Amino acid sequence: DGVLAVLPSSTGDEARMRVLNSDGSEAEMCGNGLRCVVKELRNRGGITKDEMAIDTGAGRLVCNVLEDGHISVSMGAPRLLRSEIPMVGPLAERCIDQPLDVPGQPTRTITCVSMGNPHAITFVKSREEARHLAETVGPAVERHAYFPQRTNAEFAFVKSPLEIDLVVWERGAGLTLACGTGACATVVAAILTGRCEEGPAIKVNLPGGSLQIRVMPELSNVKMYGPAVQVFDGELDLAHLARLSTRPRTSPTGAP
Repeated sequence: DGVLAVLPSSTGDEARMRVLNSDGSEAEMCGNGLRCVVKELRNRGGITKDEMAIDTGAGRLVCNVLEDGHISVSMGAPRLLRSEIPMVGPLAERCIDQPLDVPGQPTRTITCVSMGNPHAITFVKSREEARHLAETVGPAVERHAYFPQRTNAEFAFVKSPLEIDLVVWERGAGLTLACGTGACATVVAAILTGRCEEGPAIKVNLPGGSLQIRVMPELSNVKMYGPAVQVFDGELDLAHLARLSTRPRTSPTGAP
């Protein structure tokens, strides 16, 4: 659902990561992408140490390669103030279980969290409802007037205090198989609304797989644990891509 650019860091970290969405916009962070970058640096980047610091649009994040091959990321403390997400509108200074009106839909409640990028989380009654709402309501939430920079929209079913089913409509990418920052934000929102507790690892099931999320006491840090799997190798001719990008766009019928 996007392109990751791994670049030299100007801050002395192992690398800098940029995230380009499928619609061409740039995201501050991508939790799943960050784990992929760490795996690539270990496999082909010449870095052998287990701990790495990666410079991202959301700040400097420390990652660790674990003995089982999984990667943990210290995501930092969540940001909850409206100005930090950012949000506008009449809601409270922290948006926790606040009403959101979407045309043609009943009023729903959202909890908003920034993990370096914005997230609006809605809790639902089943995994099927989460999928349905992500497809039908997600686009409207992403572009709601409350969010001047748009937002990621999460629809979550809390199966138990230790397990959540999650479907995400990602800002700039649409419906995706997984979202690491979305999983982190959803667990924070579940804690803020009394559905889960700080401390234990909480399993978040996404269509593409599962992550373990642990929120430290007093929301001081969020840790994400998960795999990174290489699925293919390829080459991209950037010059050819640049030429394609300058061509006039046509409709599916071939008309301008």
